[in-house]
Amino acid sequence: MEINIRQWIVSVMILGALLIGGCAQQEATSQPPNLPTEPPVTAQAPDAFSNLPRLEGKAKVRMVIKGKPVIIEVDGTNAPITAGNFVDLVQRQVYDGSLFHRVVRTPQPFVAQGGDPQSKNPKADPQTFGTGGFIDPATGQERSIPLEITPEGAQSPVYGSPLQVARINQPPVLKHKRGAVAMARSQAPDSASSQFYFALSDLEFLDGNYAVFGQVLEGMDVVDGIQQRDRIDSAEVIEGLENLRSNNPSNGPS
Repeated sequence: MEINIRQWIVSVMILGALLIGGCAQQEATSQPPNLPTEPPVTAQAPDAFSNLPRLEGKAKVRMVIKGKPVIIEVDGTNAPITAGNFVDLVQRQVYDGSLFHRVVRTPQPFVAQGGDPQSKNPKADPQTFGTGGFIDPATGQERSIPLEITPEGAQSPVYGSPLQVARINQPPVLKHKRGAVAMARSQAPDSASSQFYFALSDLEFLDGNYAVFGQVLEGMDVVDGIQQRDRIDSAEVIEGLENLRSNNPSNGPS
């Protein structure tokens, strides 16, 4: 589906309010950082990320939303850290009971975003939804993962920079096709934690800027029907859990 210029501009404006400001409150209230003119391009995950879960291969997750299943294929081949983080959080039951705090369908279908652990708390202020992430019980700190995008033809991902900023001309392997699953983040590239979104239509203008890590295989009708404040009943790994690698000993429900 082609996006006309007016719709594209509106979508970019929505993106600024929806994703860039949606993951960390401190980023949402601060001025955008200056982007480096020649940021480093990292071919392999730096040692700083060695403590993060990784998925070596693929997995499938069954997410139940309002009693209806959605099957997601998670791609650790092209997004090992991003996919590993998601599978690890599913295993920890982080998403069970959380809600979709932003759903945007006008002026065109855009995204359904959820995964803020704060939204599981019935006493939490709804105005804070979209500012939280996963607090790792092993560290007491919010886990952040790097922006991870594999360009077509590359043997490993680029970390820490959108492809355009990193001066990578190839499109990403994992694109924002309808049904894509990707990580939301603040303006800082390496700020994704637990919040994710479903692409409700083809969103080419996000390619190379946000990390896609999966695709809806079954239940896209369920995704299309998500309304704001709908909850995730449960999420479980139904295939490929043996591909998860984690150096964190506290790999369990939290």
